[in-house]
Amino acid sequence: MGSSQRDWHARKGGLTRLLALAVAFVIGASAMSETGSSSAKAQGAGARFEGVATCAGSTCHGRSEGNGAVVRQDEIATWQEPSSASGAHSRAYSVLSSRRGQQIARSLGLGAATSAPACLGCHATYVPQSRRGARFHTSDGVGCESCHGAAEGWLQVHYEKSASHASNLRAGLTPLENPQVRANICLDCHYGSTKTGQFVTHSMMAAGHPRISFELDLFSSLQQHHDEDADYARRKRRTDSVRLWAVGQAEAVARATDLFARPRFGMQGMFPEFYFYDCHSCHRAITDGPNRRLTFETNPGRPIPFGNPPFNDENIIMLSAVSRALAPGAGEDFNAASVAFHRAMGRDRASAQQAAQALRARARALSSALAARSFGSADAYAVIATIASKATAPRFTDYAGSVQAVMAVDTLLNALVRDGRVTVGAAAGIRSDINRAYAAVAAPETYRPAAFRSALGTATSAIGALR
Repeated sequence: MGSSQRDWHARKGGLTRLLALAVAFVIGASAMSETGSSSAKAQGAGARFEGVATCAGSTCHGRSEGNGAVVRQDEIATWQEPSSASGAHSRAYSVLSSRRGQQIARSLGLGAATSAPACLGCHATYVPQSRRGARFHTSDGVGCESCHGAAEGWLQVHYEKSASHASNLRAGLTPLENPQVRANICLDCHYGSTKTGQFVTHSMMAAGHPRISFELDLFSSLQQHHDEDADYARRKRRTDSVRLWAVGQAEAVARATDLFARPRFGMQGMFPEFYFYDCHSCHRAITDGPNRRLTFETNPGRPIPFGNPPFNDENIIMLSAVSRALAPGAGEDFNAASVAFHRAMGRDRASAQQAAQALRARARALSSALAARSFGSADAYAVIATIASKATAPRFTDYAGSVQAVMAVDTLLNALVRDGRVTVGAAAGIRSDINRAYAAVAAPETYRPAAFRSALGTATSAIGALR
């Protein structure tokens, strides 16, 4: 990939601005959750975490310049970058001692945020003392092993001439080239998991924690510290951004419905856990009087009683669009399960729980199907068109789903640029159209559904004209 294409793929200006706060404050990861992987099994067996310092030598990943023969070898510098999203993992721990971090911990009665398990689960590589090597430090934040796996088994062998990617995986390295594995690692903190300190409750958000938002291809591009050169392609094959985005959406739906169906996470006392619901459907301006303005719009994907808080379906909408475009048969089943899930919200907890489990099964099936197939430019164009189609656009009635939609369109356009299907110049020519869609979701206070749908339609039509 040429430098101009890399610059375009990394630029994503409006998208980065929308997520900058969430990435800076929430970013973090641990091992996989329920889905399992070779590294998760190794870590489950008690592999030791050796710490960032063990990766930071000048002959390893600690060079100041990325000129290594096999890998760049400046990965630590990228991870530590103080003013870029690429350094957000290393800053995750220090954020806890910021004014905002202290306020949240104080409001929740957690004591010092820098030692609270409820915070450390995502703001650091948080493992038991018995599994910490001599050079391990929680204060490193979200270190290398949070994503690549506990290094005890592979640290001393992964760079040997006889080593291969397959042998490294057998030693416990996490197969991040697998989109389902990568998605589940990211989702542990960028949505939540059942492990200690990896679930952001409504109480945390009430105390000031940012709203959680997730898009796998974007987060991957912001954190990428390697070049996908010929050597990388030979060992792991090149990243397919459309696949990564689509699988990320499917795994996000599966994770959300899985956690929601668990009573320990889905309920908070006598109330549902409002973390799962669409924040801004309730957090709107409230006025009392004869001239009040109705902010609710009927949403065809949410057959719920008027006045009920809706489940946050931003990833459900995107998965519906990709399945409609690329897997119509499975898409019909998924959409039916989605409608049934929302409808069950108007009945009782048991019905909603059962419907959530059914929807999760559909999402997991789509995830596996999307992970197994290859994607071409026609697929990216088809999904972009479907996102703004008459079948999907009426579902953009709330802020969260609309943010996810413009992120998706931008991500898919970047995939076309990265793969050489659209030139950098042609894409730059329609940047103003995409930026208008971003402007429509610049803030929840100024969000207007009709204006957003119009801006999104203009942007997607401009992209379709490049086909």
